[in-house]
Amino acid sequence: MSDEPLLRVDALSAGYGRSQVLFNVSMTAPRTGAVAILGRNGAGKTTLLNTLVGEITPMGGSIAFDGQECAGEGTEHRVRRGLGYVPQEQAIFGSLTVRENLALGTMAQPGTVSLDMALEFFPKLAERLGQQAGTLSGGERKMLAISRAILGRPRLLMLDEPTEGVWVGVIEEIAERLQRLAREISLVIVEQHVELALRVADHAYVMDRGAVALDGPSAEIRNDPDLVRYLAP
Repeated sequence: MSDEPLLRVDALSAGYGRSQVLFNVSMTAPRTGAVAILGRNGAGKTTLLNTLVGEITPMGGSIAFDGQECAGEGTEHRVRRGLGYVPQEQAIFGSLTVRENLALGTMAQPGTVSLDMALEFFPKLAERLGQQAGTLSGGERKMLAISRAILGRPRLLMLDEPTEGVWVGVIEEIAERLQRLAREISLVIVEQHVELALRVADHAYVMDRGAVALDGPSAEIRNDPDLVRYLAP
């Protein structure tokens, strides 16, 4: 297996219209393992993920996935190449049942995956298959969104705030599943729960005002005296 990162981002700049949000962001994600993206609200974390998945056109810089430039590709093409994304909001179809939501996840890999994969990952969903997704608890919705994304067999999965609005007991369950998943594929996790993110990820990037302010192994970032300054509201 190549030692080259699965994702390499160099000097990426992006924003909305004429408003620039990202400034020369550089980062990598390994072929297996997890990377955490930390920072206070408004630091540019979600904008970074939206740019990586193709929802925002870069103003400059490079995005290479598995050695091939993809900054000019559309979202659908990136997904077909193995890039998955679980956004912070609107990650499920609330009017559909849990089973129907999961079935949509298998459409990217027709005939090669079954719902059993998702139900093994989050067994609680097996008890909710006929339930309308919009009536699930916050934690169950996150489980469903992650499970649906996994059924697409991504090589790299980006997750925006996977534990936001989730009860503490369920947070630990999600963290354990993400740790297990990181042994199989690449993860990029944006997360306000800093200790969880640093536990799951091997490497962390701390963003401030649209730029990378700190980066390094999670153990070093955890003990960096500047971390609190960049995370404070």
